Amino acid sequence: MSAPASRALRRCVCNAKSAPTYLRPSTVSLAQHRTPRRWQSTEAAAPTNPKIAGIVDQISQLTLLETADLVSALKTRLNIPDMPVGGFMAAGPGSGGAPAAAAPAEEEEAAPAAQEKTLFNLKLEKFDAAAKPKVIKEIKAMLGLSLVDSKKFVESAPKMMKEGVPKEEAEKIVETLKALGATAVME
Repeated sequence: MSAPASRALRRCVCNAKSAPTYLRPSTVSLAQHRTPRRWQSTEAAAPTNPKIAGIVDQISQLTLLETADLVSALKTRLNIPDMPVGGFMAAGPGSGGAPAAAAPAEEEEAAPAAQEKTLFNLKLEKFDAAAKPKVIKEIKAMLGLSLVDSKKFVESAPKMMKEGVPKEEAEKIVETLKALGATAVME
């Protein structure tokens, strides 16, 4: 131990001995109270499910490119849209001319993207009373609900059915429900 550190340690020990009893540390040594730090541990918190543990082991052995391919494959397979990642805020108008000039150009690029909507939310608006059993069966098959849950879902119309559905699939669902006697809208 270096000289200043050992002096500081002796000073703390002396102060602790001269302090009133209610301020003194307990007689248990500090080594017994020390908890292992996460960054010091050699074992990671292992998942309890052996199937998940195997998947984690396989993923941890992938290279960076293989991991990127895995992420893109999972996004397409699970129909997960690309979400914009928040970046740094643009500089304000008083901090320079270049960032302020770039902001209008970004707004112009964002405007056409908003017009080309590719993902829609489907909402069940209403249904014919005579077609209720058919609509319940279709909702049950479409959303994977139980019969009781799909009946409650249909009876609580208007209600959101699906969110983030591609245009082609949304149009197909709307047409199917229209043929059964229900009204669904794409928002």
